[in-house]
Amino acid sequence: MSMAPPKLVLEGITRKFGGETVVDGLSLSLEPGQVTCLLGPSGCGKSTTLRIAAGVDRQDEGRVLLDGQVISDDEHHRPPEKRSIGLMFQDFALFPHLTVAQNVAFGLKGTRHEPVVRQMLERVGLKDACDKYPHMLSGGEQQRVALARALAPKPSVMLMDEPFSGLDNRLRDGIRDETLGILKEEGTSVLLVTHEPEEAMRMADEIALMRGGKIVQTGAPYNIYNNPKDRAAAAFFSDVNVIGGVAENFQTDTPFGKFFTPALHNRTDVEIVIRPQHLKIDFDRNGHGPNATPADGVPARGLVKRARFLGNESLVELRMEYDDSTLTASIPGVFLPKEGTPLWLSMRRDRCFVFPCTKRTTAKSGAAS
Repeated sequence: MSMAPPKLVLEGITRKFGGETVVDGLSLSLEPGQVTCLLGPSGCGKSTTLRIAAGVDRQDEGRVLLDGQVISDDEHHRPPEKRSIGLMFQDFALFPHLTVAQNVAFGLKGTRHEPVVRQMLERVGLKDACDKYPHMLSGGEQQRVALARALAPKPSVMLMDEPFSGLDNRLRDGIRDETLGILKEEGTSVLLVTHEPEEAMRMADEIALMRGGKIVQTGAPYNIYNNPKDRAAAAFFSDVNVIGGVAENFQTDTPFGKFFTPALHNRTDVEIVIRPQHLKIDFDRNGHGPNATPADGVPARGLVKRARFLGNESLVELRMEYDDSTLTASIPGVFLPKEGTPLWLSMRRDRCFVFPCTKRTTAKSGAAS
């Protein structure tokens, strides 16, 4: 039995503006029913990629395929309205002079719109809002109208550009979950652009991490979070601590003990990266800390600089005695030691990432975001 082709394929997409390369040889496949998040910082080329997939912009090089058929290349370019692709943007783009029902019906062909409109509004929980105007709705309700309008023509692919960024934080999680549930029920393939790692982790089947116009890593949320390609990839998902060192004879010596680094050549500058929640804190006992273990390595002592309670966790910043650098540990619940309190940190070896330095730095540790 032959397998269905990907719903949407971008092959070798390059786009330049004024001589600057905004998207650089990007390739991406979107499988049937899959939610893929194009994740990256502002200005990395995410929205340009989405516009090219939608057909509202055209690539300089490469091609776009939908259901195995080329819809854009050097020779021809299918316009957006003929691509069976739904679009949702962060400003919702509702027509203020049209009712909710008229907004939802806007992209439908033919004359028998009412059953489809009522069905879609019922799906998004707004069946009683048909005759209202957009200004009479909350931000969350407007977002659901935009979703209903985008889904009404039954597109095979939905492209979403930061669609939840205009919502209040208290509403955002609920609206995202509702939207994802509807899209999954419809079996719609989704390409979602976002700069928020939490949103990508919450919604995606696959994350494509972008940087400088290129996709630097793809994978399921769990895999991309726990196996980042480099320090920048690790730091994009959370704050990180970075401990520097130099590789010698397949290992790197640090105040936390030796780290096995077989893939790095001698004299290579090394960055050992660990997230705050994976640092272990122990109390000082007359100048002594816990014993070294294979799992946690050698403990190192520091003095508390600051402790903050954030609701579900406490962040404790310590000035390390070995080099005066600052490391940050995250502790569940309330833990607020006084400034100057000596504490010992250990690093969970199974939660550390070891990378070659991306640029020449001194071999010191510190926190990074």
